[in-house]
Amino acid sequence: MTPLSSGDPESVGGYTLLGRLGAGGMGVVYLGVSASGRQVAVKLVHGSYAQEEEFRTRFRQEIAAARRVSGAFTASVVDADPDADRPWMATLHVPGASLAEAVEKDGPLNQRELRALGLGLTEALRDIHRVGLVHRDLKPGNVLMTEDGPRVIDFGISRTSDNQSLTMTGRVIGTPPFMSPEQLSSPREVTPASDVFSLGSLLVFAAVGTGPFDADTPYMTGYQVMYEAPDLDGIPESLVGIVERCLDKDPAARPELADMHRILLALPESDATALPKARKSARPRPRPTPPGAATTSASTATSTGTGKARRARMLLVGLGTALAVTGLSIGVSVFVSDRDRTTTATAETTVPDATTRAASLPKGWRPWSTALRYDVKGVPLDYQDPGCVAEGGALFCGGTGFTVARIDTASGRTVWRTGTRPQGVQPIGVRDGLVYAYEDPDDTTRRVVALDAGTGHRRWQRDISKSEDAILYDGGLLTLSPDDQSFIAYGPSGKELWRAPSLDKYCTPSVLGGVPYALCSAGTEPGQAPVDLMKLTPGSLTETATLPRKAEALGAVGGQPVFLAPQTAKDVYEAGYERPYNALLRVDPETGQVRRIPLARPLTGTATLVDGVVYFVRSNGSVTAVSAGSGRQLWQKATDMESLSAPAVSATYKRVYFSNRFGRLLALDSRTGAGVWRTSALDNPGDKAQDAPPRVLLVKDAIVATAGDTAFSRSPDGPT
Repeated sequence: MTPLSSGDPESVGGYTLLGRLGAGGMGVVYLGVSASGRQVAVKLVHGSYAQEEEFRTRFRQEIAAARRVSGAFTASVVDADPDADRPWMATLHVPGASLAEAVEKDGPLNQRELRALGLGLTEALRDIHRVGLVHRDLKPGNVLMTEDGPRVIDFGISRTSDNQSLTMTGRVIGTPPFMSPEQLSSPREVTPASDVFSLGSLLVFAAVGTGPFDADTPYMTGYQVMYEAPDLDGIPESLVGIVERCLDKDPAARPELADMHRILLALPESDATALPKARKSARPRPRPTPPGAATTSASTATSTGTGKARRARMLLVGLGTALAVTGLSIGVSVFVSDRDRTTTATAETTVPDATTRAASLPKGWRPWSTALRYDVKGVPLDYQDPGCVAEGGALFCGGTGFTVARIDTASGRTVWRTGTRPQGVQPIGVRDGLVYAYEDPDDTTRRVVALDAGTGHRRWQRDISKSEDAILYDGGLLTLSPDDQSFIAYGPSGKELWRAPSLDKYCTPSVLGGVPYALCSAGTEPGQAPVDLMKLTPGSLTETATLPRKAEALGAVGGQPVFLAPQTAKDVYEAGYERPYNALLRVDPETGQVRRIPLARPLTGTATLVDGVVYFVRSNGSVTAVSAGSGRQLWQKATDMESLSAPAVSATYKRVYFSNRFGRLLALDSRTGAGVWRTSALDNPGDKAQDAPPRVLLVKDAIVATAGDTAFSRSPDGPT
């Protein structure tokens, strides 16, 4: 427990607060005491979320879920008020460290302790499942180790059979190393068997101190969970059989809790027979993504290659947003003066628009909304990453049941549609009358196809790597060969322009400021070693600079690649954690010199570089703008609009636009961060709003956004 800070309340709901027990994405947990002296854990929601009706609905469900569960191995609810100005819930305080803390402090558990842990957790899950709940976030941080056995806490993302229709915000969907495959692929359709899978992962963690699917990034961890065998090195041999059954990819093949309880009960309590089974890890390491390739810009001029494993992206792209779990600030709008850098708090206000020019809109434009959905037969291959790209006045979108469609920007009418495998994927890009998209004809082949922008007819196709993205650069299209051995550039006609050998390191293509690069790492996993920035030229790779572990590629300014430098490169899988960055790194491509530009303070959130400004967007709606040239903070705004997209910036209107999962649009003044206007949510954004990342772009001055499987267009003048 830590002392209360100056901003903490002294009491909540009649409970006197004694100190902080912890903090997470949604709020802070305090140790409180009632008038009679009973100690409780009080969970107080952040004020920025209290105005979100979706959030209140979700919090009510958490309270209802926790109240439905009563048992020796859970913490009971004693009081709550979901309708308070800041909703809160009080549960019986259970003294004890979490399993994560216990393992970190004292090391892995012995067999006697593992047996007791397994028995307690199976009984806790039995009580949870008995009332129709699935916990969905069973992990070391949600298991308290008490004198009389483990206690399962935190029902914030549990799911019952009677609330499936609610479209949730997706602020936290789980913790990758302890999620089940079906939770990643179909989060709305999980069953109690998902908790059994998580229990298997948790037992491995308790036995050896690491999870069976640990990797450096959530994407790679999700890939291991979905497709690879668990690493069971070091766990007691007596547990191997039951853990392997728990971690079966097929939910129907996992054991029932009653069977698990019987097997665990039969285990000897003595550690004398608990020798670990030495086993070679059966988990091959797929080609990982070097850390500099994870962040993409909203502007094609500064776009970078994501380098995410494409097979993992079929079902996990939504994970990137969902796992950008929220931080802990209760922000206000802050403007930092260029002259004296004085910070002034301002209210959430709407400023008048000083722009009087008529908007440049597509001919015949009117506000429109269209479903990016087309019914097709067969089992879908869904990347769950829909979105649109534009060139001039033309718009091309990916959606459900098709690979790419041309949408009339004036009316939202579908002009043409093509492809079925994959679906739910943003096109690669559009240039010079060609639309570039992916095609996966089978599970072993992946192609890039070039389509005529006017008709949708195929011009040419080329096989590419299954694990790396294709990226447009100033001279053509950059790809990695199917065998991952060569970088290949293609021209608009499909002709191979040049190729360069890949290294024995992990290398992924990237484009920074329109120039092709490779990001290469010598580590056995992404993020374990510094990243070499290699310039790609015909026939060779030229080492340009070395960047620190977990540096993030942003794009380029003035022809110089720009990266974010992490304050810490430690691996953290905690819900609520966002990696802080404390500097920008600018690389001179001619000399290789790396210039470090310190930030005034560490910043977190998804970073996007647009027109010389880096926008840090946090899941709680906080937006911070920083000069890419000086590192100076330009402004900060707490928007109270969660799950925002990457920004789209209008130089003409001096605005920054965002959308969110529910189809809300937000316009900020790009000079000060002041609110200009916002819209209400769409009436029905579709059933993919939970999982699909929101996006926004500009077609001339018209705003085009996607939410779920819906695309819509609105005027830059805002709601009328």
